Amino acid sequence: MTGSALTLILAAAVTHATWNFLNKHAGGHATFTWLVAVLSALLYAPAAITIIEVWRIQIDFITVGIVAGSAALHTAYFLLLNQGYRVGDLSLVYPLARGTGPLLSSVAAISFLGERPSVIALVGALLIVGGAVILTTNLDRLRQSGAQEALLYALITGLFIAAYTLWDKQAVSHFGVVPLILDWGANVGRALFLTPIALKYSDQAVAEWLEHKYEAIGCAVLIPLAYILVLTAMQFTPVSYVAPAREISILIGTVMGTRLLGEGDVRRRLAGACAMVLGVVALAVG
Repeated sequence: MTGSALTLILAAAVTHATWNFLNKHAGGHATFTWLVAVLSALLYAPAAITIIEVWRIQIDFITVGIVAGSAALHTAYFLLLNQGYRVGDLSLVYPLARGTGPLLSSVAAISFLGERPSVIALVGALLIVGGAVILTTNLDRLRQSGAQEALLYALITGLFIAAYTLWDKQAVSHFGVVPLILDWGANVGRALFLTPIALKYSDQAVAEWLEHKYEAIGCAVLIPLAYILVLTAMQFTPVSYVAPAREISILIGTVMGTRLLGEGDVRRRLAGACAMVLGVVALAVG
């Protein structure tokens, strides 16, 4: 992995962990997901339109179909993630979802996309995933009320992370869709998909804005930024390298949980975090 790719991925990790913290703090209903999608579409519209005009990008039916598929996968991902946060802890749902996603996407990339990472890179991927497992193997926590339901949502969320990672990798590398355009279009699509829910629960949408406007604005800025950084890295870096390296965000999220949410179990979390840092180093060397 090149230094530029690693820089992009680490910047994305910090951004990703931050928006997940804000998202958990808001405890969002599906209307919160809709609100964030609308704000993201509006905030990034000038940049997207400028790129389309300046680069004279042609939006054909294939591009629209690719963007619509991405929007559908991301919509399911956000709804599942938010529901997981509604019934479980950040430090349980976030690491499990983020750990499951790269494992599945890396396996699929090797199996179906013909990617062949080096042995060192594979060891790094295993260290990152293993660190995520260490961070979440607290049996006492899993016995708590709602933890098993949260675990299920986290694992299914991980499945959709793998799905949209592979889909979007093909979009930017094989079909040449500009990362910002892909993400902006997916936000527009997600807003459209969720509009019927927002209209049905309009009172809830208004309440979300009044109570969590700052979290919504923060997520609207950070969610596209984090993913655009990742998509840019995926333009010239294999998925089997990018997907696991992104999971350094688990370390950052764990620190946020420990410092800002008063979560304990420091030794186990430190061991898992160290394994993940070593994994990222192995990916960079590999």
